[in-house]
Amino acid sequence: MSSPEGSTVLFRRTPPDFRRHIVERFARRLQKDVAKGRRFNCLLTGDAELRRLNRQFRGMDYPTDVLSFPAAPPAAHLGDLAISLGRARAQARQYGHGIEHEVGILMLHGLLHLVGHDHETDNGAMARAEKRWRTRLGLAAGLIERVRP
Repeated sequence: MSSPEGSTVLFRRTPPDFRRHIVERFARRLQKDVAKGRRFNCLLTGDAELRRLNRQFRGMDYPTDVLSFPAAPPAAHLGDLAISLGRARAQARQYGHGIEHEVGILMLHGLLHLVGHDHETDNGAMARAEKRWRTRLGLAAGLIERVRP
């Protein structure tokens, strides 16, 4: 579904109890605040598609929770995200919050990659940015914090 501001959240499949409007509203907020008005696209799908995309674009044959695909400059949009609803549901259960909240955590993490952060090479800059944004947005521990001691 497109927001009036231009970002798109595409739901390949949606669990019956999933509140789409929460995720769509959050995507608009991310676009306004984190992306500074620049649009992005987000696909919410299953593990099989994330595994295929991970294998095709990163050479890694396993499903993951979020993938980021930055647009080549000078594109009008930042790029695309893909999020596994299966992984989001499992992680939401593991960390004790709702699936929509977990999708928000994954969407923020992916968007930070689209705006140029890379936690594997930036000496903690992305982790600091993710923590700052999570606090502002009212989100629980982010992906980087979960894997760091």
